[in-house]
Amino acid sequence: MTKSVYIGMSADLVHPGHINIIKRAAELGEVTIGLLTDKAIASYKRVPFMAWEQRAEVVESLKGVVRVVPQHTLDYVPNLRTYQPDFVVHGDDWQTGVQANVRQAVIDVLAEWGGKLVEVPYTQGVSSTQLNKALKEIGTTPDIRRASLRRMLHAKPILRFLDLHNALSGLIIEKAFVDTPTGRREFDGMWASSLTDSTSKGKPDIEAVDTTGRVNTLNEVLEVTTKPIIYDGDTGGKPEHFQFTVRTLERLGVSAIIIEDKTGLKKNSLFGNDVDQTQDSIEAFSDKIRMGKLAQQSEDFMIIARLESLILGKGVDHAMERAEAFLAAGADGIMIHSRDKSPDEVFEFCARYNKLENRKPLVAVPSSYNKVTEEQLAANGINVVIYANQLLRSAYPAMLGTALSILEHSRSAECDSRMMPIKEILELIPGTK
Repeated sequence: MTKSVYIGMSADLVHPGHINIIKRAAELGEVTIGLLTDKAIASYKRVPFMAWEQRAEVVESLKGVVRVVPQHTLDYVPNLRTYQPDFVVHGDDWQTGVQANVRQAVIDVLAEWGGKLVEVPYTQGVSSTQLNKALKEIGTTPDIRRASLRRMLHAKPILRFLDLHNALSGLIIEKAFVDTPTGRREFDGMWASSLTDSTSKGKPDIEAVDTTGRVNTLNEVLEVTTKPIIYDGDTGGKPEHFQFTVRTLERLGVSAIIIEDKTGLKKNSLFGNDVDQTQDSIEAFSDKIRMGKLAQQSEDFMIIARLESLILGKGVDHAMERAEAFLAAGADGIMIHSRDKSPDEVFEFCARYNKLENRKPLVAVPSSYNKVTEEQLAANGINVVIYANQLLRSAYPAMLGTALSILEHSRSAECDSRMMPIKEILELIPGTK
């Protein structure tokens, strides 16, 4: 009787190491590939380059593979109990690190029916990390980048975006990561903030930098990064102008624009009622959303409506009325904003918003209530958290401190220890070496 063999893999970048494992598995029996879903992969590292259906098509064509089934979790146990294979074949590179516990669970569950784990020696000279790095250096296309936000929203419980203000800040967002017991943690994308863009140019945050100037910054970032970008569209301007903005961003490969339901000269929301700020009417802002949706050419681009009701002290009922109207007008998501130091009012809104039949992704910007964790935000239904200005706010005091040190000491030696070595700067920039 033919033995059954199970291999779990992501197969986003198929390389000789994968082929070697499949060959060994085929020698043992009939091979079933448990292909990790996008959600399963995103639970411990980045969202894969290819969707599950694309990866399945590739793997099905590999010699020795009899069938491909979805594996919905990093944990093999549910699928192993379903298929009860005689063998599980895996590379020997999971004996330590993030997947060590997964490996032990496989051994334990196989023992229930006398199955066996077969480990294939790691294929030297092949590194998924290096392949991923090479792909990032090659870059991406507008179509792939634009669609990546929607893919991530389906794959991860919460996405984290960080503010950019130039190409260097974009590279920091692109490359920064920390390794944790549950896998690598990194930023999912970039927030093209009007505040940070205008401030970095020495101008006030009143839409003083026009769309052309904003797009110039975007182009610099797009040239050297691959992650999705959400664009801060302020009020969106006149509906007729907003249509052109949508088409421009979509063509560049930007994933989404967020526009706020205010009119008149833009004033930063964190001033609240301390300055004169006027909300647009529901009817007029809904028309702007509809015109923007009609202008876009693909289904990937997203128009997200930002609610200023809590900022202006008008309460959750007021915010909910607008959220429902803007979703009905075609908005692809809602951003709820607050300048309160407590998240209570935001979470009250979340609880009611999550019950909507027409619910779509929910975005939060916890600049004021910054003690709340991503886990708490996700538990309340937030899909995207935007850290809206932290990079720029960090950069200014660091640069000012260096400038003052040089003035004080008439040399730069005293500030060397808090500066990035020039070699690391050069290595950060693609193509320097």
